[in-house]
Amino acid sequence: MLKLAPFLRPYRAAVWMVLILIFLQSLATLYLPRLMSDIIDTGVMQGNVAYIVKVGGYMLSVAVLGVVCAVFASLFASRAAAGFGTGVRSRVFEHVEHFTMREFDQLGTSSLIVRTTNDVMQVQQFVNMMLRMMVMAPLTAIGGIIMAVYTNARLSLVIVVAMPVLGLAVYWLLGRGIRLFQVIQAKVDRLNRVLRENMAGVRVIRAFHRQAYEQARLDRASLDLTGTSVRVYQMMAALMPVMMLIINLSTLAIIWFGGVMISAGSMQIGNLMAFIQYVMQIMFAVMMVSMMSFMIPRAQASALRINEVLAMRPEIVDPPQARSAAGAGRGGIAFRGVSFRYPGAQEPALSDIAFDVHPGEVTAVIGGTGAGKSTLLNLIARFYDVETGSILVDGVDVREQTQESLRAKIGFAPQQAVLFTGTIAENIRFGRPDATDGEVERAAQVAQATEFIADLGAGFSSVIAQGGANLSGGQKQRLAIARAVVRKPEIYLFDDSFSALDYRTDARLRAALENEIADACVIIVAQRVTAVKNADRIVVLEDGRIAGMGRHAELLDTCAVYREIAALQLSEEEIA
Repeated sequence: MLKLAPFLRPYRAAVWMVLILIFLQSLATLYLPRLMSDIIDTGVMQGNVAYIVKVGGYMLSVAVLGVVCAVFASLFASRAAAGFGTGVRSRVFEHVEHFTMREFDQLGTSSLIVRTTNDVMQVQQFVNMMLRMMVMAPLTAIGGIIMAVYTNARLSLVIVVAMPVLGLAVYWLLGRGIRLFQVIQAKVDRLNRVLRENMAGVRVIRAFHRQAYEQARLDRASLDLTGTSVRVYQMMAALMPVMMLIINLSTLAIIWFGGVMISAGSMQIGNLMAFIQYVMQIMFAVMMVSMMSFMIPRAQASALRINEVLAMRPEIVDPPQARSAAGAGRGGIAFRGVSFRYPGAQEPALSDIAFDVHPGEVTAVIGGTGAGKSTLLNLIARFYDVETGSILVDGVDVREQTQESLRAKIGFAPQQAVLFTGTIAENIRFGRPDATDGEVERAAQVAQATEFIADLGAGFSSVIAQGGANLSGGQKQRLAIARAVVRKPEIYLFDDSFSALDYRTDARLRAALENEIADACVIIVAQRVTAVKNADRIVVLEDGRIAGMGRHAELLDTCAVYREIAALQLSEEEIA
């Protein structure tokens, strides 16, 4: 179970207030039947109006005190539970932020979203109920039993019979329902995954006219979750009538035997009414515990899923004696016999990769789909760790550097341009938060983005929709490039970042980039020969291995793979 204390510690004052207020409310609840008994037996039966008014005033005061305590207890409990939820959610998010791509692949994005939202909400609701019930239910039950025995010990035998019957009924229903709670959250994951894929891929779904198929897919996931949830809540719904039946039968038994005692003169009417109230309090305390028992399995299942995230240790961590590369000089990038295999893969994605990238040089990487081009860049940024060999940045192995110092040197433009909800200026400034307006505009100018930004009307204050849905692929790529440029890094990693640009924009962007990246290490992953032919060095990958390396003209003569790619993309005159 998730450890609650660390997350509730900042709200311990609110927790103590809840406990004190609930204690006072419970005392008021237990005291009211005693006052009612006195009014009936001493006031009503003897016609003592003054006594009725006096004790009635006490009852009203005690009732008001109980209501006030209940209201403020709910307020403080809600505040503590909401704070608890906020703390857990922040802790999970902070922990996930340190995950490598391997952990994301293992858990899945949809599952992480559900664990951070729905699962945290389940535990938060349990904490809210627990804070209010963990004092009230035991105190009310124990206090009710004591007061019932004090009122009439012989009549208390009804409680001795009713309580085990009630306990067995609750146990039988809970035993059937608990296991179902353990599968609900997994089915919520599945439903969330289907919804997320539908929302993200709505254009593709419409383009291929697959709405009916996706609707059926969603219905299957939804109905699967609905079926399990209905079975659980049917059991919860059955619990209430069963408990009420037992309580009402107990009340009838008390009235019957109590009536016999009153007729015999061994019990007064007021005591009988008070006894009934105490029994009702005991039964409802058991009922509250039972309702909480239904919440416990689901909260426990959610807590286990949250714990699974918090217990997962990122594979990539900073070493105890990390070396910062900040002062090591501009030594470029060096691959030394690098091999890498994705988790579960039979074949390595990269094998025995070795080459150098020097400051002021542009190195291009080209090859077929699945050749390992993007993997190469992911290893430089240490999104994954190499299996064998080493990658040196500024002469220091990336595994010996802090991740912060390593990535501070990198400007990365990914293959799929990722933008965030906000203005264009905010998205560009994401690369360097302290960038001035002039630097933001300069980066956009280099990325050839100023023209379409001006056409948006609000310029750099124009709002980007979620995921950049209101921009074209080429516009998103240019903003991603501007985000990397504004960073002014020592290393530029362009992962096929020019693929959505037309040839004219591509040429202008590369010409503008030359002045910006003159002293930096630049690695460009590309599919088009025209995008790499002017690079200082071209690395040709095939099946994760280097098939050739050199300049464009050299590779045309020495590398059959490169020559084949060029022949498919260029005319004979361009090749010659």
